[in-house]
Amino acid sequence: MLVDFVDLIGKNIEVEISRDIFLRGTLLDSGLDIIVMYDDKDKHFLYVPFVHVQTLKETNLDDEGFEYHPPSERPIETEVISFRKVLMIAKGLFVQVYVTGNKSIHGYLTSIMNDYFVFHSPVYKTMFIAMKHVKWLIPYPPNATPYSLNNENLPLKPISIPLARSFDEQLKKFENQLVIIDGGENPDQIGLLQKVRNNKVALITAEREMVYRNIEHIKTIQLP
Repeated sequence: MLVDFVDLIGKNIEVEISRDIFLRGTLLDSGLDIIVMYDDKDKHFLYVPFVHVQTLKETNLDDEGFEYHPPSERPIETEVISFRKVLMIAKGLFVQVYVTGNKSIHGYLTSIMNDYFVFHSPVYKTMFIAMKHVKWLIPYPPNATPYSLNNENLPLKPISIPLARSFDEQLKKFENQLVIIDGGENPDQIGLLQKVRNNKVALITAEREMVYRNIEHIKTIQLP
């Protein structure tokens, strides 16, 4: 059935994530909530949650000069593909996660909870990422490490913070602490998390301004 893209397996496709983000490659697999692509240009397997796919269509990528020859071995193998299963198998692997903005986060998944996961980045340290905001995930080969760091420079220290099952309950554990929301690109994304109530976060910025945020739109949170 075309609904689950069986007819497009092995075909060149173009996927629209947003008005200015398009992914191109060979469709390798699809499940109820995820598709798997191979981008031969960048030599990446992409695991894309279908909730962020706006359009998907077959395309002739040869016109752009690319020839797509996916490797026979995939970094994540499973008989029945799903987003949660991909996350579980990717635990401990070096991966790239794209959530928002113009940058990806590189590091390791360390814990998978109900609707978020814990991510350790050599640059951003421990982050808590809401699953529903992940646009795609790229696993790297087993022997790859971020920035070619060796094990001595890449300690995966377990966090001492007790983990809640849900993202909003985890946010409550950060009350009265300084936090960074969504990478802290704007001043009002950094501050003292005062309260988490009724799906809202109250944050006091460095300018002592109270900013209220809808938890539904918080993609990542971390402690400084």
